[in-house]
Amino acid sequence: MTLQRRAPRSDLRARVQGAVRAIRRRTAVSSAIGIILGSGWGGLGRRVEDAIAIPYSAIPHFPTSAVAGHASRLLLGRLAGKRVVIMQGRPHYYEGYSMQEVTFPVRVLAALRIDTLILTNAAGGLNPAYRPGDLMLIRDIINLMGVNPLRGPNDERLGPRFPSMRDLCSLDCVRAARAAARREGIRLRAGIFAGVSGPSYETAAEIRMLRRLGADAVGMSTVPELIVARHAGIARLLGISCITNVETGAQSPTGDPLTHDRVLAIATKIEGKLAALLEGIVARL
Repeated sequence: MTLQRRAPRSDLRARVQGAVRAIRRRTAVSSAIGIILGSGWGGLGRRVEDAIAIPYSAIPHFPTSAVAGHASRLLLGRLAGKRVVIMQGRPHYYEGYSMQEVTFPVRVLAALRIDTLILTNAAGGLNPAYRPGDLMLIRDIINLMGVNPLRGPNDERLGPRFPSMRDLCSLDCVRAARAAARREGIRLRAGIFAGVSGPSYETAAEIRMLRRLGADAVGMSTVPELIVARHAGIARLLGISCITNVETGAQSPTGDPLTHDRVLAIATKIEGKLAALLEGIVARL
């Protein structure tokens, strides 16, 4: 019996190039800083100068999100004097997209020659020292989504077969974030982020398991994007989580279930703090 070899996904590179051509017909992009905004954080766009907005629907093969709090558009302009490309919203694995589709925007950003990528998300806190509204630098990740976005035939033009995932977040980005936080008077945590598939929130037993694994926060995005960003060769990476709730795995004293509306309410409440932090980071890079 002989094994049949599947053809490499060479069409992925062609789709990426098609999306890049559509974006460059609107504006030139070079040596920019990329930012992916999580739920409820689209307001950073108000700080962008000379902004050009491109709906995801106008970019070939670009997935959109139907989740509340995601504007689903690309914003290009200047922030703190630097060129930026901001994704206002992201697709999610739990929406039914494949991992290749979820990470397609990161491939496009890499092809646009983004040299720095800052990823943000709304996350549940697992560390009992955290409080809702805290911001956490992602020191490392645990992939519990059940699949790796690099699974399948590898196109060497997009990245190596076996990329290293050590030291994902760049030291100079971390330093810039800490300096910006000090300047703005923002308490900035640092911890391990666990990525899960969702869309259901975690059970008490799962929360206890995640804490034993060493996770400080958990969410339904960011992990596949970081993996693909490293694979694609984006030089500098940084992840920031907004802690919207804190769960220890104990019985809830109120019995109130966690809802997406509660998550959005906390994320929206600290939107100004996050925007100031991101602008400060960009200014220092």
